[in-house]
Amino acid sequence: MAPRDVWVYLPSGYERERSRRYPVLCLQDGQNIFDAASMGMEWHLDETAEALIDAGRIEPLIVVAVASTEARREEYTPTVVAEKRPDGSTSKGGGKANLYGRFLIEELMPFIDRTYRTRRDSASTAVGGSSLGGLVSVWLGLEHPEVFGNVLAVSPTVWWDDFVILKKVAALPRKAPVRFWVDIGTLEGDNAVSGARRLRDALVEKGWKPGTDLEYLEQEGGRHDEISWASRVERMLSFLYGTPERQRL
Repeated sequence: MAPRDVWVYLPSGYERERSRRYPVLCLQDGQNIFDAASMGMEWHLDETAEALIDAGRIEPLIVVAVASTEARREEYTPTVVAEKRPDGSTSKGGGKANLYGRFLIEELMPFIDRTYRTRRDSASTAVGGSSLGGLVSVWLGLEHPEVFGNVLAVSPTVWWDDFVILKKVAALPRKAPVRFWVDIGTLEGDNAVSGARRLRDALVEKGWKPGTDLEYLEQEGGRHDEISWASRVERMLSFLYGTPERQRL
């Protein structure tokens, strides 16, 4: 795998509470999570997480933001597809999601576990991302539920390779022990909205229960950009890490 930057957010109480261990959220396209420099927009995830933690609305967590590379499409897609070039020839691309997953599981996450005080069980480990980053996160959650027990599929590219991710869900022998957040903005296009709905329905058909281990959101006026995704971060984090007191409200 190509070298890439990784940023780690630690909650403000990390240095004080030396005996505490923390759940981990691993996010793709990490250059857009904490800093607007690359896109001019960001998720503001660190500020939102800190405010929710300070208010007692979510438990403290560690966030690992993994930058994408020029091979983003290759690494974030589970299957190879053929595409026509303007000259009529075809080229093939994609299909390295499993290799990317090995990088996360065998290299990055062990480093994070050695370096920080993490909780290493699958129920305390989440993977997420937007667009193709959402697609690869769903794939990795289904492929490796023993590692990733929670998935954030933010505006996921469900249509990839004739909706192959829906076939993946349908082929599951049984429901996996994974909690799913799936969302989409209503201004992302009919194909994107339909795809997100189909992913939700496929998960429900396999046994996931909305409001329990599946949360689905259609954001009215939401677009395919960091501004819209940032506006949904509070709800994402509340779904994954909401405190029992908050969940009873």
